[in-house]
Amino acid sequence: MEAHLQLQQPNSSSFIHHHHFNFKPKKPSFFHLPLKISKTHYPLQTHSHHPLPISTPQLHPPSLLFFLLRLSSHHNHTNLAKATHATILKHHEFQNTRLSTALISTYINLRLLSYAHRLFLSLSSPNVVSYSAIISAFSKSNREKQALFIFLHMITNSCISPNGYTYVAILTACTRILNFQFGVQLHAAVIKTGYLKSVFVSNALVAFYSKCGFFQSAFKVFDEMRERDIVSWNTVMSCAVDEFMYDAAFQLFLDMQLTDGLKVDYFTLSTLLTACTVSGALMEGKQVHGHAVKVGLDAELNVGNALIGFYTNCGTIDDVVCLFERMNVRDVITWTEIVKAYMEFGYVDLALKIFDEMPEKNCVTYNAILSGFCRNGEGLKAMDLFIRMVEEGMELTNFSLSIGINACSLLADYRVSKQMHGFAIKFGFGSNVHVEGALLDMYTKCGRMVDAKKMFGMWEESEEVSSVAWTSMMCGYARNGQLDEAISVFHRGHSEGKLIMDEVALTSMLDLCGTIGYHDMGKQIHCQVLKFGFHSNAQVGNVVVSMYFKCGNVDDAIKMISGMSSTDIVSWNTLISGYLMHRQGDRALEIWLKMQEEGIKPDEATFVLIISAYRQTNLNLVDDCRRLFNSMRTVYQIEPTSQHYSSFISVLGHWGLLEEALETIDKMPFKPSSFVWRALLDGCRLHKNTAIGKWAAKNILAIEPKDPSTYILVSNLYSSFGRWDCSEMTRQNMREKGFRKFPAQSWIICQKKRHSFYARDRSHPQDKDIYSGLEILMLECLKVGYKPDTSFVLHEVEEHHKENFLFYHSSKLAATYGLLTTKPGKPIRIVKNILLCGDCHTFLKYVSIVTKRDIILRDSSGFHFFTDGQCSCKDLW
Repeated sequence: MEAHLQLQQPNSSSFIHHHHFNFKPKKPSFFHLPLKISKTHYPLQTHSHHPLPISTPQLHPPSLLFFLLRLSSHHNHTNLAKATHATILKHHEFQNTRLSTALISTYINLRLLSYAHRLFLSLSSPNVVSYSAIISAFSKSNREKQALFIFLHMITNSCISPNGYTYVAILTACTRILNFQFGVQLHAAVIKTGYLKSVFVSNALVAFYSKCGFFQSAFKVFDEMRERDIVSWNTVMSCAVDEFMYDAAFQLFLDMQLTDGLKVDYFTLSTLLTACTVSGALMEGKQVHGHAVKVGLDAELNVGNALIGFYTNCGTIDDVVCLFERMNVRDVITWTEIVKAYMEFGYVDLALKIFDEMPEKNCVTYNAILSGFCRNGEGLKAMDLFIRMVEEGMELTNFSLSIGINACSLLADYRVSKQMHGFAIKFGFGSNVHVEGALLDMYTKCGRMVDAKKMFGMWEESEEVSSVAWTSMMCGYARNGQLDEAISVFHRGHSEGKLIMDEVALTSMLDLCGTIGYHDMGKQIHCQVLKFGFHSNAQVGNVVVSMYFKCGNVDDAIKMISGMSSTDIVSWNTLISGYLMHRQGDRALEIWLKMQEEGIKPDEATFVLIISAYRQTNLNLVDDCRRLFNSMRTVYQIEPTSQHYSSFISVLGHWGLLEEALETIDKMPFKPSSFVWRALLDGCRLHKNTAIGKWAAKNILAIEPKDPSTYILVSNLYSSFGRWDCSEMTRQNMREKGFRKFPAQSWIICQKKRHSFYARDRSHPQDKDIYSGLEILMLECLKVGYKPDTSFVLHEVEEHHKENFLFYHSSKLAATYGLLTTKPGKPIRIVKNILLCGDCHTFLKYVSIVTKRDIILRDSSGFHFFTDGQCSCKDLW
């Protein structure tokens, strides 16, 4: 590392914004101010301070001037500093380098950087302290390039060598503008000049490498430090947290206490609490909280704010409110955090009440409540607040506008979305990458894919389209069911290097691969996750696990979650959901027991999943399910919602307890939703209970009179009972109201392409081969015992016409294509967008016999594994 420092002076016109150096002494006119000082006291009078009588000791002129400069800096009196400057000029003390340096420092402390800079330029022989002071001031005032230029002048045009303070100041500038090459050369100069042994300089190097993303270099500098202080440990712990190395951060905390015996400060505790918050480490966070209480820092403002953030993410709203009420000192961050907490827990009205009571609000506060509204689905309230921000003249950032656009997305209003787009362009935000992505997202959520494509195409032609826009376009296609277009955008953006593989793009594509069952592509994107270092990100890891489960790869899903460095409640829920998708209810209950043993606190989603698991157990465990459902409120303080009731009704219906299910619905503390009645109707379908089924269907129609799927559900129910007249009447009613059925679709991934089929579909290029193959397959299945079940044909037509309808369902076409195009012995993988019909289910069991091939089909109920004439669902789905 003993490299020579090779720094070249940059072009002044671009580097320091036309500021030129002149090292000839001069007397600026604004320094010519009269000064009269009494021997006993003098009044300090400025526009913002009252006169203060100050006793002045009998001092010689230089000592008196130093005293006055310290006094003006301490009391923030600019006029006194200027008057002292005038006295220095009057008494020809300007050649006193120490006095001139003190005056520069005074102007810097008074935030008069332009005065300090002009004074510095007037010095005939500035010393290292002068240089260090002005470099440090520029580094901290968003004028980092000027700081670098002055440093270059110092080392090239003068005989002055940098000291430790100079290196800290210039490293600060490199850190703020992420000038890695300059910083590395500075590191070499630090080693060469022997300042690496300085704790302050080494701390600055650790911070520099950390902010530039070179974490291993930061750790190496830290490890080689002979002496460390609390700043050293705090810097490297913050580096570990930035790198998602939460376990390393906790280990560093323990090492700090064991090795150096240093006492923690507020920054240490805040950093550790950030690690606990992001990683969902509840027990570790409580230990940090306990340590804060032990050392008396729990009442410190920054620690209190960090604790509120931690309990918002890992605790309860009661924990957060208790902390907030105990804080004696609060700032705008504290109030903003409590607003965010109420929003996070769904208490929108309380959050709004706190917001109105806040003594001070800023742009961040408005953004917090705006995003909270959007997160809770309150698009109209978010839109009203955004309009209020505009009317009150509140500062609008790119983030503010992005949230306002997201509010439009929730409203899904065409007219409002056009107005918001015009507003963005008018106020100059249209070219911001995040706003671009939000606008595209808004159009796609409003179903305006044609407009979204047009906008995206215009940006692409002008070569101004950002990676965020590529990601939004890809997600928009996926959201609107145009899955092939989403994959096409991904491949095109990735191959052209225009789509940055960040966590948003990766999670979006992993989710898409899971949705369509594209296993091979999902594995490739998993490799991208590892390549770009996102494997330690819990959110990305959770989506990888979900993708493998949805693609039928349970082994890789378990392997992935077992290797994750940090997990959260979403990870546990994803694991349980994956087992349920594969109809392994007993395994899901084992995970639930493990969660209880490890003290993992469940959330509302956990109970929805665990209650549903009792529907898929080998034994009837309804009694256990009933006890768990009743314990939600008493043991876990979670109020059952409509989803929880729906899951419980589904379990009762599955095991034939339809009367109890109906009684439970009658005793619900709120009006039953359509999901609850659908769960009951599903039980009636399984157990052929016409009376209760009619009652459930009637209630569904009353709640959702405009939902086409409701009419299809009722029509199917009548058909299954042989009530063809009622079934056709329901469908006729649906047609008269202009409702259209969402068509059943099945697809198979083959040769890196998705091949989709609808019932009696003739659009495929190989349709003749598919239909010929299906006819042969149908004959073979009929020979071994397959009998078409025409009750699944929802039309009152002749029997042979019913069989014709059955033979060409989408799942049969997809299975035939899979058999024709895949290698012998390989399993056939099919995805269906709705529930598999009973006749197709029976047919695929026979296909697995005659072809000796495994068929894996995923429908809206989960996976069906067909092997040797048997299905994993045990004919209950």
